[in-house]
Formats: sequence, C-alpha cells, structure tokens
Amino acid sequence: MKTALSFSLLLFCTNLCVTAQEARIVWSDEFSTEGLPDPSKWTYDVGDHGWGNQELEFYSQSDLKNARIENGTLVIEAHADSEYSKGYTSARLLTKGNAAWKYGYIEVKAKLPHGIGTWPAIWMLPEENLYGGWPKNGEIDIMEHVGYDPGKVHGTVHTEAFNHSIGTQIGGFQLVPDFNTEFHTYAINWTEEKIDFIIDGSIYFTFENSGNDYKEWPFYQPFHLILNIAVGGGWGGVQGVATDIWPQRMEVDYVRVYDKKP
Repeated sequence: MKTALSFSLLLFCTNLCVTAQEARIVWSDEFSTEGLPDPSKWTYDVGDHGWGNQELEFYSQSDLKNARIENGTLVIEAHADSEYSKGYTSARLLTKGNAAWKYGYIEVKAKLPHGIGTWPAIWMLPEENLYGGWPKNGEIDIMEHVGYDPGKVHGTVHTEAFNHSIGTQIGGFQLVPDFNTEFHTYAINWTEEKIDFIIDGSIYFTFENSGNDYKEWPFYQPFHLILNIAVGGGWGGVQGVATDIWPQRMEVDYVRVYDKKP
C-alpha cells in the first residue's frame, strides 16, 4: 500500500512538472543594466500633439530624466517643465518593430504614480493597421489608472464594435489600494477564445471571442507592448492636473511574455 501511494505521488509530481514546463518565456526584460532602456527591445513615441486624447505631456526620446533603469527597475517619470508648450514631459516606450506577439501570457510587475492628472498605462496595439485607423485594429489595455480615482485599476479592450466613442466600451476594474506604494503584477492571458485580465494572479475581467468578424474580435494578429505615463487628457484630466505632485513615476520591475499561461 505504501509503495502504491509513493508511486501515485511520484506520478502526480511528474505530471505537475510537465505542466509547469509547458509554458516558456519568449521575451522579457528584467531591467538589470543601469542607464537608458535597451534599444534592441524598446523604442519611443515622441511629441506633444495630444495623442488623440488631448494629453499635455511631451514624450521625449532617450532622455534619462523621463526613462531610465536604476536599481533594477525601469523608471518612467513625468515632470512639470515650463520649457515645453504644454508644461510637462514624460516617456512612452514601446516594443514596436522589435517584438510583437499573437496570443500568450503578458505580465508586467509595476508600481504606479499617484495624484490628480496622472494617467499611467500598460497596453498593446497591433503591429500593423490592417483595417484602417483606430479602433478598427483593436487595442488591449492591460492596466490603466487615472489619478483622480485612486486605487481603481482598469482593464479594457477597444474594437470597432466596442469602444468609448460610441458608448459600447467593454472592460472591468479591480481595487488596488496600495497601487503607488507596492509592486503588483498586471497581466493578460490571451488565447484564440478569450482575453483574461489579471492582477496578482486573479482574473477580474474576461473578454470572449464572439466568433464574429474583426469589428468585434481583431485580436488574431501580432500586438506590441506600450508603457507610458500621460498627463491630463480626455480621461486623466477630467478633474484637472494637480500642480504640486511632480515629478511622478511608474516603476517596472520586469516585463515577461510567455507563450501560454505559466
């Protein structure tokens, strides 16, 4: 009896080990080298044209003030700066042109900024515009937080059929009271059937593939990752922008992309 039990436990352990090994990291950045982000992994969006949301920041490129690696974390930092016409600088990093993925488990461990007017995001856009302008090709917002509503973290999808401009946006939220003092993992598990939105390992929202055309599910093409802090804007600036909170930073401990849920 003892021998049979031992064999069963061994078989159970073996099956667990095999399952654990099924998922593999296909891309990551652990931010272990001080200085500017790795140019083989990250590029920049640059400018201050509002980015479709009436945002106030000028996104810089290769400026340590706005994007740097220090003490093993990526720091994206927004500053008040009167030398710029709209008064603020920040950074928007993306993997476009370097890495994009179709399906997988994408996880980012981050600590968020706080204060009215901050609008940090961890999100994804398609590598190519197959169907025209936004939102026809889709958008996946892994994490968004607006400073005037502290602790309420959102996960959202945008498509031609489902988006805020026509009042059909689909998403969920989770309360994270210590969003600005502790690191949390923000993730999606993206398959052919659905996208699960996850904070610290717990699913709080699921968007399912309807089986209809790209207007409802354009998520069958490669998407790249974007990390940024916006200032003000159509959502982040609903209650204005505080003048006494800057600079504000988002710290990212790591980014890991698995071929499937680990």
